[in-house]
Amino acid sequence: RHYQLLSELQALVKGLPSSCQQRLSYTILSDLALALLDGAVFEIVQGLLEIQHLTEKNLYNQRLKLQSEHRVLKQEMFHRHKEAQQSCKPHNLPVLKAAQQRELEAVEQRIREEQRLMDEKIVLELDQKVVDQQSTLEKAGVSGFYITTNPQELTLQMNLLELIRKLQQKESQPEKAFS
Repeated sequence: RHYQLLSELQALVKGLPSSCQQRLSYTILSDLALALLDGAVFEIVQGLLEIQHLTEKNLYNQRLKLQSEHRVLKQEMFHRHKEAQQSCKPHNLPVLKAAQQRELEAVEQRIREEQRLMDEKIVLELDQKVVDQQSTLEKAGVSGFYITTNPQELTLQMNLLELIRKLQQKESQPEKAFS
């Protein structure tokens, strides 16, 4: 079984970029095959994937909600401005329009700041998910996984995850009967 997993991993590695192939030694692949023997790592990876998807969906919905709140805020302000201009005496109109322009600029600045803070929160939360995934896989004894922010190591870990996912899909397919 170990040999079968190892040979499947070696075949899958050939589909990766050559820079990644060079970094996936026989030892790493053999250790990975050993970690995959009992199927627990497949379940862990599936669970991590589901958590990641839920997190991404939640963050996306939070961002959409903020954008919607901002849209409503601006619409209400434009409506107020229009009403004020219609009820304003002509000689006061330039003063009113200047005040409204300042309010518009302040609101747009607030919106940009809230959006920037939301985007920073999203990036931090996704970065934390990566750390959680690395830690979980390291504790599960999956070769190549440890906590790092090094871009090359992250790419290698993403490729390892992709190999695990492809093997998992192969494993879950029913054996094709020979006719």
